[in-house]
Amino acid sequence: MALAAAVLVYTAGIGAYLVLENRSPQSTFAWLLLLIIFPIGGLVIYGMFGRSWHAFSRGKILTKLLRGSELAQRSARLIAEQHEKIEALAEGPHGEFARLATMLWASSASPLTLANRLDILQDAREKYPRLLADLRAAKQSIHLLYYEWASDAFTEEVGRLLGEKVKEGVEVRILYDPVGSFWMLSSRHVRWMRGLGVRMYPFAPLYLLHTLSYRNHRKIAIVDGRVAYSGGLNMTEKHLTGPDGFSGWRDTHCRVSGEAALVLQALFATMWHNTTGENIFQDEHFPEIDEHGPRLPIQVVSAGPDSEWKAIRQCYLAMIGLARHHVYLQSPFLILDDSLSETLKSAALSGIDVQVMIAPRGGEWSPAYRAGMTYAAEMARAGVAVLMYQGEYFHAKTACVDAAICSIGSANMDIRSFSINYETNLVIYDEAVTRELEADFKRDLEKCVPFTVAEYKSRPVVSRFVDSAMRLCSPLI
Repeated sequence: MALAAAVLVYTAGIGAYLVLENRSPQSTFAWLLLLIIFPIGGLVIYGMFGRSWHAFSRGKILTKLLRGSELAQRSARLIAEQHEKIEALAEGPHGEFARLATMLWASSASPLTLANRLDILQDAREKYPRLLADLRAAKQSIHLLYYEWASDAFTEEVGRLLGEKVKEGVEVRILYDPVGSFWMLSSRHVRWMRGLGVRMYPFAPLYLLHTLSYRNHRKIAIVDGRVAYSGGLNMTEKHLTGPDGFSGWRDTHCRVSGEAALVLQALFATMWHNTTGENIFQDEHFPEIDEHGPRLPIQVVSAGPDSEWKAIRQCYLAMIGLARHHVYLQSPFLILDDSLSETLKSAALSGIDVQVMIAPRGGEWSPAYRAGMTYAAEMARAGVAVLMYQGEYFHAKTACVDAAICSIGSANMDIRSFSINYETNLVIYDEAVTRELEADFKRDLEKCVPFTVAEYKSRPVVSRFVDSAMRLCSPLI
């Protein structure tokens, strides 16, 4: 009797708690079932993966860090200029996308910056030499933020270079994700880097179990606050050679200088403060930018578990919804929620040319690729052209719409990237840059084969059952 009463109280308690979180009915029932069947293990899993952050305090933290500094005044000017900048964008040749800029400013305080230069870097063989050259030229600070940092010959070369820069008086700070780097980064390498004077720390250490699921999936570098890198490439030699079973690594990154670099610097400074407690919002880290230089509208869009709105997901939804001719997407795999799935299918059914390029497999067995096949089948049935990349290991995360606007970033087309990970995408409102990225997309088509529903249905039932079973874990993989 006492046991039955305890079970009843426990079930009522967790039921009421989950209901008050106002999740989707499917998510609520799934968690309720798990917590009832596996009460102890379920509570541990929920504590690590199921909770949602509701702090939304980044604006308050930033205001506190900037208080009393000249940067506070510059930040206020940037905020005051947003309406004018977005209005100017609306008056341009592709003014309909100003609605996207307005939404991103309202939902994630992503400022529209104008004074920028940007180079698209396809693959590590283009990125790494440019990055090393900028690191060698650094005069004041080097800030690196990566999901994966490996212990290998390439990062040892980077480490020796960073050690030399420290001797020259350059401040070098590195944040890495301990989960993303778990199998590839040794404690010896971290100690060696610190011995060189490099300040290297894990973001959200593994012993903090309550934040274990909230991973930093960003790949960012900022040099002297003037030049920055962002995209899909981490810091590991395997990006040059490819993982086992692949001849190389296919990815997209970009190098940006100007106002957008300052936004990425602020993003790093915020994460650095959250990790170490040190405030590096200082004038020397945020140099003045010549606002009369080249004009290239860019928004740095960041989102994470502490964001009030799922800004990157909203960005994809708006970009697809605004399309009038075509949408080209690249992502290692597809793990879609209902809204994004319906938006893609509706676009294709309405006559928009929707092409989604994904990989049939990864460098190691991953449930994300298996689950992604079920979503690929859904998209293909609605007329979305799903393209299976057959070349090198495929890791690019890009979006192009109507040869007018594009996005390059760290976020996969999956639920985890949209809601649980810390991610950053650059949205570029420029026809020339978008056409260049679309040309790269079309070159990648040469290594693709179409996904067909008929071929998928011909696969063994057991294989398709595994795919469907993996789909049940979609919010976490």
